[in-house]
Amino acid sequence: MSTEGRSAEPASATSALESAGFVRLVARADGDGLAASGLLATALDERGTPFQVTVCRTVADRTERVRTPTNEGDVTVVVGTADAAADPDDLVRLAATDRPATLEAVDLVREIGATPEPVLALAGVVAGGSEPGAGESEWLLEIARERGLLEQRPGVAVPTADPIDGVAHSTRLRAPWSGDLDAAREALSDAFDGDHDGLDADDRRAIGSLVALDAVGADGASDAAAETVGRAVRPYATPDAPFETIGGFADVLEALARTDPGTGTALAMGHDVCDAALDGWRAHGRRAHAALADASTGRYDGLFVVGIDDGPVEAVARIAAATRSPEPAVLAVGAGEAAIATRDAASLGATVEGVARELAAPQQEADAATGDDSGIDVAYDVGHRRGYLRYDPDVDDSTIIAAVRNLL
Repeated sequence: MSTEGRSAEPASATSALESAGFVRLVARADGDGLAASGLLATALDERGTPFQVTVCRTVADRTERVRTPTNEGDVTVVVGTADAAADPDDLVRLAATDRPATLEAVDLVREIGATPEPVLALAGVVAGGSEPGAGESEWLLEIARERGLLEQRPGVAVPTADPIDGVAHSTRLRAPWSGDLDAAREALSDAFDGDHDGLDADDRRAIGSLVALDAVGADGASDAAAETVGRAVRPYATPDAPFETIGGFADVLEALARTDPGTGTALAMGHDVCDAALDGWRAHGRRAHAALADASTGRYDGLFVVGIDDGPVEAVARIAAATRSPEPAVLAVGAGEAAIATRDAASLGATVEGVARELAAPQQEADAATGDDSGIDVAYDVGHRRGYLRYDPDVDDSTIIAAVRNLL
């Protein structure tokens, strides 16, 4: 196992793509990975280079895909980490875990002489856990502004024209009515009469204020909730993009990466799949908030544990870290899978890989004793400020918690 992949040097990556007869894009299954692969796919399409995009949930899935034989002249670009043993000459890695993969893709797209689409790039940056315009993405924000592709306005960062629909299903914040459209409409009725076509700046400001008050004042809200809401209000609106705001676009990409990567890939490539994308996003938000509402919790030094019976563990971990956890890291544990999310910028690669090794060790010992070489049913993934684990459902939750605590 190896989560700390190394990215290709720009010159070699550029040369490989410029001479490729066919490119396989193998992407990590998160919003950042979808945006990165979409930027690269669009650039390849503009150059007339045939390509194929595959979204893979774990390092093992990507490694297997990378190891699949290719034809002469083919190049594989892997967005996310893959096993270091799988390192053929025709492999380009976008594998950094200390910055969004989208920024690596932007660099590569520019190196091959194409222009990255700034709104998609900024959505990928947000999905990767960074702020639009912060650090390396500042120039993307400036370009989008100069082209009139976005403007900052009052309100909340949601993908839909109907702000109540947006906040009810958003996984970028949590309030007492999250996941329940009717409850959200009732709670915010003083600020919104249902006519989203007639919304002005004062209406949007009133909605943003009520959402902020409900989110920060909710039972169980952590100190981090105020900062989270602060990032969600006064969004960057995107009048010509498929969704209303940069943050909303990012939320949709995050949802589709786990629930419907085919639609997510089409969306990132600019195809008109908005209705299907929003349907998937709404379902994902409802499941995440319902799971968090019914979750059990436990607090340890530096770690907040959320146990759920059913639901998207990665979204639950991310929401809890942003709005509920008194600790900087959250472990969401479900049936046979778990996710780690952190508010810190430190990479989780070593932690997640180490937990995977600990979970696999007993099975490895048993297989060695019996001569069974059928393999270890433990898989993992790591991205910017997040990690994912898939394992035997018979493994006790306490085993996962202990392993994470030991290595975090």
